[in-house]
Amino acid sequence: MTRSDNESDPPEGARDYAGPMSAEPIATPPGPWCPDPIRQQRADYTLDDLLTLPDDAPRVELVDGVIQVTPSPTLGHQDISFLLRLWLHTHAPRQFRAAQDVGVRLSRNSSRRPDVLVCRAEIASTASQVGPEDVVLAVEIVSPGTRRVDRFAKPGEYAAAGIPFYWRVEQGPVHLYAYRLSDRIGPGGERQYELVADSADVIELTEPFDIKLPIAEITP
Repeated sequence: MTRSDNESDPPEGARDYAGPMSAEPIATPPGPWCPDPIRQQRADYTLDDLLTLPDDAPRVELVDGVIQVTPSPTLGHQDISFLLRLWLHTHAPRQFRAAQDVGVRLSRNSSRRPDVLVCRAEIASTASQVGPEDVVLAVEIVSPGTRRVDRFAKPGEYAAAGIPFYWRVEQGPVHLYAYRLSDRIGPGGERQYELVADSADVIELTEPFDIKLPIAEITP
């Protein structure tokens, strides 16, 4: 078969180029870690999964099998958290220790991270999670993005887990609300907290130990 006169030779070098022969994906660097959407839909994450999160995972909490990424705290929030933890560390009896941002195992598939907590001193320093039976006081500092969770969801979960004392700190101005676990039963059959003191000036309590906390000392 002969080539017609209308056919022309390909440009120089084109004979050696065959073009892409497959649709193999181009390697790209992995993106930031995020929860598996299928497992999120099934709500089957457990506490064991939290122990194997990659180093680049954000700060998360586990609620009924669903991983929730928590909002980044503001500088003001962190200042209050630091000052309160320092005050509790200085004033708590030796059988207690104050900590920040440590996970609390509430059930097999739920874990929260109070902004500040007071737990029993014998807990190992290597622990990244503690049980509710070891927590004496859980504290949440309310930010604009956490109002409903800190005012309603978390105290309900902490009370159901049997944590005896809960403090809520509001900002602008700083105002502390102190609660203790009562015998009052909620609609779901769980125990509830009752308010025992609140102040933007001084909080005085006898539980979980003798406390006289000037709010100015935890105000940035």
